[in-house]
Amino acid sequence: MRTTNRTRALTLTLLAAAAVAAALLTAGCSLNEAICSSDHYPVAAVGSTGRDCVPDGQEPPAGYVRFPEGKVPEHVGDEWDLYWNTHMIDKAGAIVEAPAE
Repeated sequence: MRTTNRTRALTLTLLAAAAVAAALLTAGCSLNEAICSSDHYPVAAVGSTGRDCVPDGQEPPAGYVRFPEGKVPEHVGDEWDLYWNTHMIDKAGAIVEAPAE
């Protein structure tokens, strides 16, 4: 009787895990991690490659600016995420190469 209960419990656990995996795969979840949550937007730290996320509808805090239009990183590892790892916005608002670390 014990073996049957263990087998049944294992079977139910495996079925539940398979159902969860199937739900995640069919839910349309993106495999690309977003830079910010859906109700925030990314901002650049002036004079460095630092970044932060600001709630939609709010202005960037002191020392941060919005990314230039068309150059906003959206997902980790996308073209603009990689670009802003080696570039920054200086105090004059110009895009310059970041110093080598």
